[in-house]
Amino acid sequence: MSNTGISQQLHCCKARVARIRGRLGIPNVPAQPLTLEQKWAAKTRQVDGGHLHWTGSRQSTSRTPVLRYGDKTVTAAAVAFRIRTGRDPVGYVLPECDYHHCVAPEHVEDEPGRQKTREQLRYLTGGAARPDHCVHGHDLSVHGKFETDGTSYCGQCKSTQRAAHRARETTGV
Repeated sequence: MSNTGISQQLHCCKARVARIRGRLGIPNVPAQPLTLEQKWAAKTRQVDGGHLHWTGSRQSTSRTPVLRYGDKTVTAAAVAFRIRTGRDPVGYVLPECDYHHCVAPEHVEDEPGRQKTREQLRYLTGGAARPDHCVHGHDLSVHGKFETDGTSYCGQCKSTQRAAHRARETTGV
């Protein structure tokens, strides 16, 4: 029986059940009759344009669609990506369509896929090849990224700028 099931029967906190099980060496074995993909599919709804709307749980601050499976929380977009490609994503998985938090497998892409698509867009719209290094000397074959419109930028420089901005916000400068 799962920690949740025991806590519901005994009317106590499931964290307490988990602590007691841990002390006694009894593993929590949550019942999971569905595969991850089946559970994901049960929490999606088809909408116009081939998009999939997420009807399940969301992360509290970003509202990112998530689901719990076993003892893990995964994003619905990552599951959609695995369904389409058969592999785990690299980096964040985001929709490349205009439907906010779309989880349609055909509409989501991981970081390398997004960068490849954006680089192709750059060339298709007449953009020049990305330079080898940014103005601060960072190797763009390692740190180079592309915006949604194909504009290139240095990921290392952007990360440094964001950190400096956060530091200024916390110090009130």
